[in-house]
Amino acid sequence: MTATASRGTGPVTPGPGGGPAPRRAAIAARTLRKDRWWLQPLLTVLALLLFIVYSTFRAFQNAHYFAEPYISPFFSPCLTTACEGDTFPKLFTGPDWISPALYILIFPLGFRLTCYYYRKAYYRSFWLSPPACAVAEPHGRYTGETRFPLIFQNVHRYFFYAGLVFNAILTYDAVLAFRDEGGAWGHMGLGTLVLLANAALLWLYSLSCHSCRHIVGGRLNNFSRHPLRYRFWTVVSRLNANHMKFAWASLFSVAFADFYVFMVATDTISDLRFF
Repeated sequence: MTATASRGTGPVTPGPGGGPAPRRAAIAARTLRKDRWWLQPLLTVLALLLFIVYSTFRAFQNAHYFAEPYISPFFSPCLTTACEGDTFPKLFTGPDWISPALYILIFPLGFRLTCYYYRKAYYRSFWLSPPACAVAEPHGRYTGETRFPLIFQNVHRYFFYAGLVFNAILTYDAVLAFRDEGGAWGHMGLGTLVLLANAALLWLYSLSCHSCRHIVGGRLNNFSRHPLRYRFWTVVSRLNANHMKFAWASLFSVAFADFYVFMVATDTISDLRFF
């Protein structure tokens, strides 16, 4: 005979002694964790909010982003003819009241917003879905990323391609930072190192991306027949293990690079020259 639950909800699997199997304990508390599990999502909220507020302010400020030979990564490539400086190509005539950063930030921000790591970060911190391991989320149901608006997370690969283009442009900017104000090569200042470090961290963040790992080695049934792709996949996999670190380091570096150019452009500080 099939054992029946005490609530009469239907058949249950018999326990070891032949009686009803024990049910999962009903725990009213949201979690039994005693550590400060809320600290990490709180710090994530604060860090991302600070970046959002700072980048939004700088984009709408639309000034102090060029100090020869440095340009802020928020404003590069400087697309409109109203851009500061004359070093970088201006591709079209845009209204003076529209910041060129508003055209540019769409792609890097799109890449980060759809990034697999950042999804985890802001799902847990802003949406509490879930806020931490072994902590129940407050939402009644979960539909995943199959419905609007989260279905647009699937365009992450295309933002990855756009991100590579911007990485190449920012690397070009870092190379141009070896020139002096007159255009002669051989200059190197602290700003040069700042732009170089930012470009390097952005490359590490992009190449450690989960999509990059799939693009390099995905859909292969036999690695032995594709030794070159396997080698690339191995390198990307090692980078992928540190994707979270590169994500935060590059987020900090791009904001700091903009802040450094801002400080030099406003004559708040002088660029430290090495030679």
